[in-house]
Amino acid sequence: MRVHFVIHESFESAGTYLPWAESRGYTITWSRVYAGETVPANADGFDMLVVFGGPQSPRTTLAECPYFDSQAEQHLINQAISARKVVVGICLGSQLIGEALGAKVCQSPEKEIGHYPIALTEAGQQHPLFSHFGSPLTVGHWHNDMPGLTDQATILATSEGCPRQIVQYGNFIYGFQCHIEFTAEAVEGLIQHSEQELAEAKGKRFIRSVEEMRAWDYQQMNEKLWQFLDKLVEKRND
Repeated sequence: MRVHFVIHESFESAGTYLPWAESRGYTITWSRVYAGETVPANADGFDMLVVFGGPQSPRTTLAECPYFDSQAEQHLINQAISARKVVVGICLGSQLIGEALGAKVCQSPEKEIGHYPIALTEAGQQHPLFSHFGSPLTVGHWHNDMPGLTDQATILATSEGCPRQIVQYGNFIYGFQCHIEFTAEAVEGLIQHSEQELAEAKGKRFIRSVEEMRAWDYQQMNEKLWQFLDKLVEKRND
């Protein structure tokens, strides 16, 4: 399995996706766009594409952020989908999947930062790749937007603050608005670069304190994500 990661900022990380891929012996390649690395022109070089989060929006222009090419990333996503590759998007990545398929990003009803429960929908509870999640499951969050929905999209999980936490766009295409990949190290990187955002959000309904985020144990949700990824790869290889 060849896995390609798209990372948008130096303070963003692949979280638990990296040790998952390493422990399975998969080949890992990167597009660290903040460092000037462009995304691949096509999907020939990988079997799984994982597009991570960032402060940008799918509507962010090159004039606003010269190293983030939303159209190039959407093109790559469409290339991967057409080639029947596995495509997973997290936060911004999930919104880019929606946009690539013609569904516009939306503002979430609530800003969520920290760890809060998600609940599987009926479709999510019956989905074989998510049957082990349990419902509710407490996971990480750091967002103010949510992905758009195509006519074929299925919402698999919601939260009290956001009605689109996990979306399936196709057999091998999944968008996670939530951050099940967060580790303590990944969250610390975000905290260190988000002082103003956290100060402005303080007191809102779904905002954890820095102390709460640092003290929380991310292991259980990481294990759930690893099981999902293993099931997804197995299904793709059938």
